[in-house]
Amino acid sequence: MKEQLERIYTNAVADIEKVDSISLLEDVKGKYLSRKGEFNEIKKNLKNLSDEDKRIVGSLANDITSKLEKLVQEKYDSLYKTELNKKLQKERIDVTLPGKFVPKGKVHPLTSTTHEIVSILQGLGFSVVESKDSPEVETEYFNFDMLNIPKDHPARDVQDTFFTTLAPNVVLRSQTSGAQIHVMENKKPPIRVISPGRVYRNENINARKYNFFHQIEGLYVDKNITFGDLKGVLNEFIRIYFGASRPTRFRSSFFPFTEPSAEVDVQCIMCGGKGCRTCSGTGWLEILGAGMVDPNVLRGVGIDPEIYSGFAFGMGVERLAMLKYAIDDIRLFFNDDVRFLNQF
Repeated sequence: MKEQLERIYTNAVADIEKVDSISLLEDVKGKYLSRKGEFNEIKKNLKNLSDEDKRIVGSLANDITSKLEKLVQEKYDSLYKTELNKKLQKERIDVTLPGKFVPKGKVHPLTSTTHEIVSILQGLGFSVVESKDSPEVETEYFNFDMLNIPKDHPARDVQDTFFTTLAPNVVLRSQTSGAQIHVMENKKPPIRVISPGRVYRNENINARKYNFFHQIEGLYVDKNITFGDLKGVLNEFIRIYFGASRPTRFRSSFFPFTEPSAEVDVQCIMCGGKGCRTCSGTGWLEILGAGMVDPNVLRGVGIDPEIYSGFAFGMGVERLAMLKYAIDDIRLFFNDDVRFLNQF
């Protein structure tokens, strides 16, 4: 048995020296040193030897096992270093080469403009409505009926509004004004809220119009609210957003859900009021519509117009961004031209 142990040891040493990979080394280790390995099989037969032979053969077997484990570890360390060096050489990086420029994403100008407008109006005491009160897919009840827009109004025509196939009375909202109905039906005055979001109009696309765009609706309902309060809020907003040097004007207008109504214009930044393609030669650009909430609208949501009054306004985010950044074509916001977006 002693000669058998020495023979197995000699063979094991030769096998260890020949291997050239860690996986093959594991196979050799299993062949000789595992539970089913040759040395372990011999150790099982020690019980059949005399006490003296057990001491001699057992000591020799343990000694050979220790030597083989040491040889395997040394071989493993050698192979590991060799394979690591090959890998490092293959994946070598030349740190002296110049780095590659990785462009960073930036906030879209419409997003930053929306954040700025919301921040200003929050500073004036308005809070943002919850998303559930300002859905993009609306029923005619909220988009038209409760906003004092009758059944035969042109805005209900398919040439102006996108109707969905969900149901005959379900539309993509044409203004964010429906949010004020949601809020007033669920909350009693005082109410001071704003609702930013996307709206849809079935219009031909040109430099000034797009078939979807972004609005921010504002509503303030309380006792003794006047048109003077509306002008004060809007003038302060315009002062903060544009600066005191930007000329503005209020023009009388008509909206079914406000009475009296007005449109607010800002002098065209492209031509300085002289008239150009952007402002259609007028020298002015409309930025928002506003007015006192029509008593019929208040009455429809259960608010007594004899006690409460209020004003509402809606502004186009694209129009405000165009004026602030001197952009003459609304389509630039939606065409993903990196040359345009990089300016912001």
